[in-house]
Amino acid sequence: MKKFNIPNYYRSSFIGEIKKARRVSDPRKKDFTPTTLNFGGLEVLVARHFGFCYGVENAIEISYKTLEENKGKRVFLLSQMIHNPAVNADLESKGIEFIMDTEGNHFMEFDELKSDDVVIIPAFGTTVEIEGILKAKGIQIEQYNTTCPFVERVWTASSKLGKNNSSVIIHGKPSHEETRATFSHAKEEAPSVVVKDMEEAVILGEIISGVRPITEFEDSFRHRASENFDPSRDFDKVGVINQTTMLAEETHAIAEHFKKVMIAKHGEEKLKEHFTDTRDTLCYATNDNQQATYALLEEPADFAIVVGGYNSSNTSHLVELCEEKLDTYFISGPEEIKEDGSIHHYNWRTGEHLITEAFLPVRRPLKMILTSGASCPDTVVDAVLDRIFDFVEVKRSREEVLLELA
Repeated sequence: MKKFNIPNYYRSSFIGEIKKARRVSDPRKKDFTPTTLNFGGLEVLVARHFGFCYGVENAIEISYKTLEENKGKRVFLLSQMIHNPAVNADLESKGIEFIMDTEGNHFMEFDELKSDDVVIIPAFGTTVEIEGILKAKGIQIEQYNTTCPFVERVWTASSKLGKNNSSVIIHGKPSHEETRATFSHAKEEAPSVVVKDMEEAVILGEIISGVRPITEFEDSFRHRASENFDPSRDFDKVGVINQTTMLAEETHAIAEHFKKVMIAKHGEEKLKEHFTDTRDTLCYATNDNQQATYALLEEPADFAIVVGGYNSSNTSHLVELCEEKLDTYFISGPEEIKEDGSIHHYNWRTGEHLITEAFLPVRRPLKMILTSGASCPDTVVDAVLDRIFDFVEVKRSREEVLLELA
């Protein structure tokens, strides 16, 4: 795989050695079992796959290269490069300005941009409408487009659905930047609608099958559907694509659900006339990280720490999986573990910032799970581990632990 030129302060020599050892022992990435780090007094189960993915490293490399190549020019990011506060703050400290926040609220208007300004499109991509605005102002976007190739693959899948006379059902978080971008591109090719989860998929399926009146589409999905979407016409043939960071199992279940809806309505012999199987539009990193988390959870542990940006979709899904099995703390970095032994963590469901006092169990030895999202630097994970060492006496050094992996 391509090696990207990103700042060294995002890389950890310790975490790097762990990943290197796993690549050597499992070059085909078939083994999802966790790496066990036994420090004596503390056993850490580290996910087989975690941290920066291809798309994130590509976006970071382009962003820093863009700054270097355009000294003296104004350089803007449409919104956050990736969903990690440390990376975005570092880019901002080096002179990049943000046009919007992750919800699309403007810090500045597009009218303030000039043709010689540099505008970087983030890894999530952007909408057709925004691309048009930038091009109309004479801003070159192709050179500084960091859209993840796996996101673009989803757009290609939506285009194929349109050419196949299928409407597009997008499994994604409606307000997420990637889903907004994917919806924008999909609706150029086919009637499109967004469903957030299986609960909404069931409701939409009942509208398609006639169990619910078609008027419910107006109440529940009109604001998530392309203009002139006609539910009496446009659900004759459908296919499912997704935001690349959704839970793989849920996307598969949603696609299977709509397949069954079409079989029930039209008969299995006519399925191909009414349902297009898009296979899997998840990115490899999302799938690997989720599979590695499932493997983590097969091991007994006292608690889990998941590190990443609080607005990171892929990270929140790792938290969701861990929460099903054990106490899980979603933190952005080591600073969330306080001197008094409390931990400040995030509830991704409610958006609340929580405080848990004395979160570490008293018994020793301890066994913890540690992983991170695809937009989290390895150095942050390393620093979290260091912070745990401040509260748990360990008997073995990092060097001794690494020797066991060699």
